[in-house]
Amino acid sequence: MAQTSSRTTALSRRSLLRALGGTAALGALAGCGVPAAYVEPGDRAVADESAADKKLTWANWPLYIDTDDDDPNERPTLQAFEKRTGISVDYVEEINDNDEFFGKISPSLMNHQSTGRDLIVISDWMCARYVRLGWVQEMDRAHQPNVTKYLDPLLRSPAFDPGRRFTVPWQSGITGIAYNRRKLGRDIRHVKDLWAKDLKGRVTLLSGLDEAFALLMQGNGVDITRWTADDFHQVCDQVEREVHRGQIRRFTGNDYTKDLVSGDVLACQAYSGDVIQLQADNPDIRFVVPEEGAEMWSESLMIPNRARHKANAERLIDYYYDPEVAAELAAWVNYVCPVPAAREVLAADKDKETAALADNPLIFPDSGMRQRLAIARDIKSTERSEFAQRWNKIAGL
Repeated sequence: MAQTSSRTTALSRRSLLRALGGTAALGALAGCGVPAAYVEPGDRAVADESAADKKLTWANWPLYIDTDDDDPNERPTLQAFEKRTGISVDYVEEINDNDEFFGKISPSLMNHQSTGRDLIVISDWMCARYVRLGWVQEMDRAHQPNVTKYLDPLLRSPAFDPGRRFTVPWQSGITGIAYNRRKLGRDIRHVKDLWAKDLKGRVTLLSGLDEAFALLMQGNGVDITRWTADDFHQVCDQVEREVHRGQIRRFTGNDYTKDLVSGDVLACQAYSGDVIQLQADNPDIRFVVPEEGAEMWSESLMIPNRARHKANAERLIDYYYDPEVAAELAAWVNYVCPVPAAREVLAADKDKETAALADNPLIFPDSGMRQRLAIARDIKSTERSEFAQRWNKIAGL
């Protein structure tokens, strides 16, 4: 299994994600009430050429798949799929920003045209827009026995896609709290601990609306699977107070990692995948799922409307849900693996460093942690404009 580049690569990939509040023009269009009527019944699919045309095009984020240690253009799991199935995969690392990519392919989708892509990977909060607009195809689970059997129960039925009919998680993660245990001199167990006096001016929050709000709501005891507008405004009131009293140093994208490493920040909202990388160089950095809970999120695979190789795409998705393959991928990217059965595969690996990943709760959350994780319901199209306007004003966007 590939390992040696995992400690730096996942952090580099994650650093490409920008904190987003739905500000891009087309992204805002999708979030502000564009009806699903763009897609008429029966218009999602075209004749599937998979049987005769053994290929597919897959758009993904940079550095989000295992690569050979000596040659980053070699992708062992993907090449094994091509050899096993005879399906050629055009793998394109072209997604750097959810809104930007939405703007790139939405003109084709709204005009009932092919995007030229058979498979895409998008953050779940943005997947909700595609599903709502009717721009992606329902998958045939008869072609995906591994997904049916091995998909993590925690990820099986988010509010935006009950039963995961249109989406399948590629990788998952947790938004929680990271802190420097040695410099802070104590542990953090609750979201409200961010507002402690000894952290004044040494706290950062994520600037993106979709990335930040759920954890803060959980700190108030809110069930984020069914939060309300009142819950959202309560969080905004709270954060405004903390800004005014100087508790929050700034709002960040993924550059919060620099402040945490330097010691300028002692505690912050953070992603589990980032912290795994930071801990490799600084074991004093801790990640906590607060006792009130934390948000579990995914970036998911979808098949756009009018994709010409749907069955091939479904087959590739199912391949990555084979526990052996999922384990190889998890050992490289170090995110929460959506295939819990991959844990046993890693635990049996002859390489001690790889086997140790099986016991890392930030890759395979233990039972206690799992009880505190939830997937937030997405922001509805009728809510996004109002909520983004208020949050962006607070965050200075």
